[in-house]
Order: sequence, then structure tokens, then C-alpha cells
Amino acid sequence: MNPSSLPQRSTVKKKRKSQKRKKKSFFRTLSKVILTFLILILAAGGWFYLAPSARNFRFLVADTLITTQHRYLAKYIIGEDELKNRVSEYSTRFEQMGVEEDTHTIDTAKPQEEELVKPLVEVENVSGSGYTGFVMIVNDPTKIRLGIPNKVGSGEKVSHMVSRTGAIAGVNGGGFADPNWKGNGFKPIGVVISQGELYYEGLGGKNSTQIVGLDTKGKMIAGKYSLEELSKLDVQEAVTFQPRLIVNGKGLIRNAAEGWGIAPRTAMGQRADGAIIFVVIDGRQPGYSIGANLYDVQQILLKHGAVIAANLDGGSSTVLVKDNQIVNKPSSEYGERYLPTAFLVFEHPEQADIANIWEGLDPYKIDAGKKRTP
Repeated sequence: MNPSSLPQRSTVKKKRKSQKRKKKSFFRTLSKVILTFLILILAAGGWFYLAPSARNFRFLVADTLITTQHRYLAKYIIGEDELKNRVSEYSTRFEQMGVEEDTHTIDTAKPQEEELVKPLVEVENVSGSGYTGFVMIVNDPTKIRLGIPNKVGSGEKVSHMVSRTGAIAGVNGGGFADPNWKGNGFKPIGVVISQGELYYEGLGGKNSTQIVGLDTKGKMIAGKYSLEELSKLDVQEAVTFQPRLIVNGKGLIRNAAEGWGIAPRTAMGQRADGAIIFVVIDGRQPGYSIGANLYDVQQILLKHGAVIAANLDGGSSTVLVKDNQIVNKPSSEYGERYLPTAFLVFEHPEQADIANIWEGLDPYKIDAGKKRTP
């Protein structure tokens, strides 16, 4: 044996022992981290599911899930029975919110020529805790018409409606049948009224429905009405949706806990001077905008002077278009959705060509999930 090799072997053994100690230390540290992480998960889970102080947070998470295509997941947060009760409670409350008689009036007098005329459409940014969005003011409510698709069997993107009809702006309107969240956007929910005519009626035998719309003078109409009442009110443009958020200048949602979760939102309101207020809130995009609850939307509308307001279809349908550009960031991974209705703003609404695409069709035989035409 070469004596000179002994120090080298000793050095190698020391290195190996050092490496073993480092590995043992690493795994001990890793085990502690994992154990701590598990303890935190169990503690958080215990607080989330058992602590009375977490009740509101649990319902917030559940309500947020209810507004998505993953509604079923809410049962793992609050239980299946509570989920059914929650949905039923909201439905009942929303119905009640549409009953109070609206007594608001608007000034329909035309401004004098010497007065400074405001631009027809004004858009501003709006933001709050967790959300970013836009407020669009339409200073002349009589310039708004309800846009609908132009092809049988398919909804249409709002940006397409705007460019096709020559509108200067547009916002998504009412809801639609959406089987398995793959609907083609062609089968509206409830009624569609355009240019004073009933274009679509799918009430299923019900006597009334909650609508959002305008009469012939530009006064906003929102709440629960029968078709006969809508006719007497001279409603010109309308879709079915709920809930009504403001009536006679009073907010109907008392607090954030009643705000139906966090989601992208679209809503419509009117000031006493007649100007229409559209609120469009982006959501489901961490780092940019998570979304807002209906209480947030209501407060934005009240801050902007709304005396009446109502919710419109939101979620992945939420979109604002102006000058042929999409202003907001729709949350759908596929971009804009195909929709049955949109509120469009025109410089010359009398020139808008909006034909009834549902004429002659049986609303109860429309395939809501048939593949869209390109």
C-alpha cells in the first residue's frame, strides 16, 4: 500500500460523511416544512369549515362558484342541501327586488342650441377592491337599440353586431339557454323586444318576467312586468334579466354578503337627467381583476347618480365595445361569446336595420347547443 494515498482516502471519506450529513439535514428540513404545511392546511381547513367566523367567507366562495360553469363544486363548500337552499333564496330575493313600483321620471326636453352638447358616449375607468372595469355613459337614451343576431341558429359577438349595424358602441344584454356551458347563444331566456315589437317570447306559460329595457321616450324600465304591462308602458327595447339593483334612487342590496359572489359583471342604470349608465366589470383574471359582487356594482351606479338600475348577463358574456374596439378584457378563454342580444348605441338609430331573426321559429324547439356557424 502506498502510504501517500492514505490522506487522499481520508479526505474522500470526510467528504462522503459531510454529504450524508447534508442529505440528512436536507430531508429533516424538508420533513419539517411538509409537516408544517400539512398542519397549516388542517388548521385552515378546520377554520374554513368549522369556525363561525369563516361562515361569510364560505358563502362568498360558494356564491362565486355558483356564478360559474362549476356550480356543482359549491356543494363541497357548503353542502348540497345548503347549495339548493342558497340558489332558491337568491331566486326568491331577486323576484322580490323586482316588485316595488318604479316612480322615477326623466327630463325629455331637448337642450337649447346655445347649450354645450355633451358627447353621445363617454367611457371612464373604474376600480375597487379586487376589480377593474369601465363605466359608459350614454347621454341620449333614445339613441339605444337592442341588437340581435342576423343568422338563424347562432348568436353573434357584440363586436360583430356593432360593426355590422354601424353602431358606435355596444354592451352585452340578456341571458340565454346554455346547456353544459356550450350554448350557441341563439336561444334567449324570457323575452326580447326590439323597436317596440315582441321579437321573442319564451316565458313557458308564465304571466310575467323581470326585464331590463327602455320605453319610446328613453325612460329605463326594469322590474317584474307582464307582456300586457310592457305594452302599456310603450317599452321599445328590452331583455329578460335580474335582479333589479336600484329603484326610486334606493339600493336594494344591503351589503356585500348579499352580493351573489365575485364575478365579471354588466349592469345598466339611468340618471334623473335620462343618461344611461352601463357598468362593465372584468373578472376571473388574477393579477388584473378578480371581479365584483352585485353590491359593488350597485354602489358604482349610485355614485354615478343612478335612480334605477338592474343587472345584465355577466360572467364570460361581459363585454364593452366602442368604435369597433373591445374596451374590456372578456374572461372567456375563447374570447368574446356568441350572444342573442346587446344594447347598441347609434348616432342615427332610425337607420339601424334590425330584423327579427326568430320570426316563424318555435322558441321551444330551438336547439340551444347546436354547433355555431362560423
